[in-house]
Amino acid sequence: MATVLFLLPFYLMLRNAFATDKEITGVDWTIFPSSLQWGNVGEVFTDTSANFGRTLFNSAFIAVTQTIGTIVLSSMAGYALARIPFRYATPIFYAVLLTLMVPPAVTFVPSFIIVSRLGWVNSYQGIIVPVLFSGFTAFLFRQYFLNFPRELEEAGRIDGLGYLGVFWRIVVPNSLGFFAAISVITVISSWNQFLWPLVVGQDPDMWTVQVSLSTLMTAQTINLHQVFMAALISIVPLVLVFVFLQRYLVQGVAESGIKG
Repeated sequence: MATVLFLLPFYLMLRNAFATDKEITGVDWTIFPSSLQWGNVGEVFTDTSANFGRTLFNSAFIAVTQTIGTIVLSSMAGYALARIPFRYATPIFYAVLLTLMVPPAVTFVPSFIIVSRLGWVNSYQGIIVPVLFSGFTAFLFRQYFLNFPRELEEAGRIDGLGYLGVFWRIVVPNSLGFFAAISVITVISSWNQFLWPLVVGQDPDMWTVQVSLSTLMTAQTINLHQVFMAALISIVPLVLVFVFLQRYLVQGVAESGIKG
């Protein structure tokens, strides 16, 4: 029963994406449209006001770039907090945890002012850089590295490697499953961002998929079949990522050390 309830929104999206507006809003409901409207696909990409092809590229580029940057920065920070003994390790860790308690709305305006002063409005770096580091991701990496076998690291140090060499040559290659799990979560989070890309990427050429979807619904008109088709296309990349890497999600939670 729970599975049916979970899949119901996806069924409605798929059904309405290939239907006409009359069939979507009609009283006589049918499980599938009387005829599949394949032309709805072309209509989404030919709508110049939504610029959907460009927004797909923007979302893909931003998601991949942000994921790579977040994984690199957060993993190194997590490893340093877990393994490198220095005086302020504990205060810094608590400071990272403190950032998780601050609502994003509090830092939204200051972040935009900084981006504006740097001249990064309507640019990829303006959308990506301010959200590159994630305190939550760093916390997950720290929890994982606390349980990483010390014997492997000690073997690397015997061979003359420092902390950085041990991290890149030993820890990372033996933690690819966990890195993949965090990458999936980061990609999904980046792809679904709306407010920050909306404010920073003001030019239509800088819109992401989520911003483009919002332009299809105005106070005057809502082209229902186009909205559903655009939404269906927008989730296809996420579904593919999830299908191929879903086993890493379970593995990542199991290895993070979080109990719940």
